[in-house]
Amino acid sequence: MLTAATSKNQTLEAEMIEFTLRRPAETRLQVPDINKDARALQKLQKPFCLWLTGLPGAGKSTIANLLEKQLSASGRHTYVLDGDNVRQGLSRDLGFSEADRVENIRRAMEVACLFVDAGLVVIVSFISPYRAERDLARSRFAPDEFVEVYVDAPLGECERRDPKGLYAKARRGELVNFTGIDSDYQPPEAPEIRLDTVAKSPDECVDLILSYLDSKAFHRAAVSESTNGRSLRMAD
Repeated sequence: MLTAATSKNQTLEAEMIEFTLRRPAETRLQVPDINKDARALQKLQKPFCLWLTGLPGAGKSTIANLLEKQLSASGRHTYVLDGDNVRQGLSRDLGFSEADRVENIRRAMEVACLFVDAGLVVIVSFISPYRAERDLARSRFAPDEFVEVYVDAPLGECERRDPKGLYAKARRGELVNFTGIDSDYQPPEAPEIRLDTVAKSPDECVDLILSYLDSKAFHRAAVSESTNGRSLRMAD
């Protein structure tokens, strides 16, 4: 029997579906007067995204934290998007199915784009197991705004470390869809930076990243004068 409550719920569900479907057609990009260049000028830096990917336990969060401390000490305006932290809020409604993982990366990618547009140096620390999603993330940035960093450690070493005890739970069957055990991880084929976290300490890995950024002039900026006032010139 169709009750009033059932009818109301069905109406609400239909409205939610219709609302979801119509949103893209009824929105358009707004172009503010203050753009990315102006925000970068204010901070005297070149905004870009460092995308750290690797197996659980490879060392992504440790390296991201140390790297941000180094960049911040040098005067850079930074933000770390950590996978665990994002799942506490923005992606708390998502699980670990393939579809949910893809959506989780999409959200992280869009937030990182907004932060780069705000003039920040963004460090994304996500397992991000699928190449297609990492390639999609790269495509959302200008060619000189995205650096893929492969935090490389063999599965056996990550299991040995197991800082959160999650590998042990996955092996006991208490966790499903765990990357490296019963869910696939696709290593980057041509990352800008590869960090061997077995052979090198976290501090040494950070030094390698900073050396790369220096060689590409990623995190240096100079102020020059233009006919319209101050303008930002990224160091060559």
